[in-house]
Amino acid sequence: MNKPSLRVRFAPAPTGMMHLGNVRTALMNFLMAKQKGGTFVLRIEDTDTERNFDPGAVKIMEDLAWLGLNFNEGPEKDGGHGPYFQSQRSHLYHKKLQELINKDGAYRCFCSTEELEKKRLRQIALKQPPRYDRTCLKLTVQESAEKAITTPFIWRVKLDQSKSYTIHDLSHGDVTFDMKNFSDFPITRQDETVTFMFANFVDDMMMNMTCVIRGADHLSNTAGQAALYDMFNHPLPTFWHMPILCTIDGKKLSKRDFGFSLRDLKDAGFLPEAIINYLAIIGGSFTQEIMSMDRLAQTMNFDKVPTSNRIKYDVDKLRWTNHRWIVQTSLARITELCMPYLHANFATSKNLSQEHLKDIIAPIHQEMVTLADCVQLLAFYFDAPIIEKDIARTLIPADKYEVTLTEIKQAATAHSEAEFLEVLKKIAKNSGAEPKAIFSFIRYTLTGRAQGIGIKELVALLGYKKCQERILKA
Repeated sequence: MNKPSLRVRFAPAPTGMMHLGNVRTALMNFLMAKQKGGTFVLRIEDTDTERNFDPGAVKIMEDLAWLGLNFNEGPEKDGGHGPYFQSQRSHLYHKKLQELINKDGAYRCFCSTEELEKKRLRQIALKQPPRYDRTCLKLTVQESAEKAITTPFIWRVKLDQSKSYTIHDLSHGDVTFDMKNFSDFPITRQDETVTFMFANFVDDMMMNMTCVIRGADHLSNTAGQAALYDMFNHPLPTFWHMPILCTIDGKKLSKRDFGFSLRDLKDAGFLPEAIINYLAIIGGSFTQEIMSMDRLAQTMNFDKVPTSNRIKYDVDKLRWTNHRWIVQTSLARITELCMPYLHANFATSKNLSQEHLKDIIAPIHQEMVTLADCVQLLAFYFDAPIIEKDIARTLIPADKYEVTLTEIKQAATAHSEAEFLEVLKKIAKNSGAEPKAIFSFIRYTLTGRAQGIGIKELVALLGYKKCQERILKA
């Protein structure tokens, strides 16, 4: 019998902005499918209508496209397993619920939230594991049906507590769950909608998922879902419960942490290639760390994945990765990507052609860590910098400052750019101050920064007339 082809899925809820945990889950699903010639499915878990932030999952699909994580099957790409929105699948859930009831795999539970909480607190006080005591399982079929006429209820799975199930997890190996340690969990709510646990299982089963990749915080859900697979006589998929992203201090990443939201990183000028690259290598060991999507798909070893439950998210390493990607990206593309930042901050930049912008971005191309850096690095081009004389004086030795400043201002009266540069060289050679100090001072006068673009490049960029004006005002 042939092994079924790989099918994996990314199943986000459109209740907020995409965050790095979502992105990493989507990425690993995508890379596995790409490497093994499988199918990457997008499924939207949109049953929480009150918190639905992104109707139709438009932003989710835009973000995936921006990242280059193109799904093979999902909304608008029907692969024969739709619908791909949970809100459109309720008839399928109730069909499977009825099948489970017919198998004697579920029973009505009439216990109120208050009753369940009292039982839970009592069990904790007695140092017992808190789990449902099966009060309603003792009702006969007729008693349960009669009570259902007047009393609100939910459906619970009837676990076979004599059984145990072993799943295979790529991180944890074989994991065995003994059902006697688990509670009969709810699969519906009182409003007759199904729970996340049941809907998630039904979708994975009916869409024939062969590997379920999700966060380590879902590992506990897997016991109940393994029982459901057995009840429906359906083969278990392989699982990969990936490490949770945490801060350098070991705390779970939250909305307060920079970069938690993909939108944060996009607005700050991180390239999609860099974000993908970083999230793929984090927690692993790679000889070559800067890799394209194709290279990542070839390199990832899904037979040997991180075994820890947490991986540290390092913003500095992400910034380093982004810098490397900016450096190796063509000047033409970097110019195009920088344009929105320049246009938003400098109105006059809108009047410059793309070729002109390319000329002014070229000198800072290798210096940028994020695209947004172009604003600070090129501010001097659009607006004369505010020169702090106290700072300027620190750049040249005090005993030579006044004389050197006079000489530099005299040089700025030269008739041509070439003559000006030639005189500067002589000043740097004969002033008694370090040439580096002279050029740092001139750079600071022209740009407001002592480090950065070479003096010759700066004069060419600003134009000699503008350089004269700034130096003479120093």
